[in-house]
Amino acid sequence: MKIDFTRQNLYLLGLSILLLIFVLIFSFSVLIPKGKEYRVKRNDLRKDKLELKQISNFSDETVDTLQKLQTDNRHIITAFDTEFNVQRFEKQHKSFFSSLKLSKKSRIANEDDFTVYEVNTTSQISSPKSFYNFLDAVNKSDWIIGVNFPINFKREGEIISSSFTMKVYGKYDNSNSSK
Repeated sequence: MKIDFTRQNLYLLGLSILLLIFVLIFSFSVLIPKGKEYRVKRNDLRKDKLELKQISNFSDETVDTLQKLQTDNRHIITAFDTEFNVQRFEKQHKSFFSSLKLSKKSRIANEDDFTVYEVNTTSQISSPKSFYNFLDAVNKSDWIIGVNFPINFKREGEIISSSFTMKVYGKYDNSNSSK
């Protein structure tokens, strides 16, 4: 049995073998290593997308919490921006006392990011209940005020004299910083 190959078939067979060798070399040198790199990068991308989604969810929750706190505490936030005015304070709260006198406010060291003033107060009340009503009114006032202990009460006939100090907190205004 004799197999006759024509010259054209031999060229075609040789070209096919060269193409097969080229495809095998190309596959093992370029495609397979790039495929492994592709799978690694695809897994990294999945991890990054998952991390981005978690961070985005956390950010959204934080923003929602911030907005809720801002709406719930709007009165307190605006109270920090309000400058303390002695005359206005006396006018608002003199109804709780027979007489109310505030001494000059003195600025004490800034605590964290707040300006703190100390105000000495002397007052005369007819009953302790009016003092407690005053404390409730201070909690609802336009300023952030902390009444410091001790609160001294002295009975003088029908009137009770009291003296105490208050700390008034306000927003720290750094005038050295550029705007």
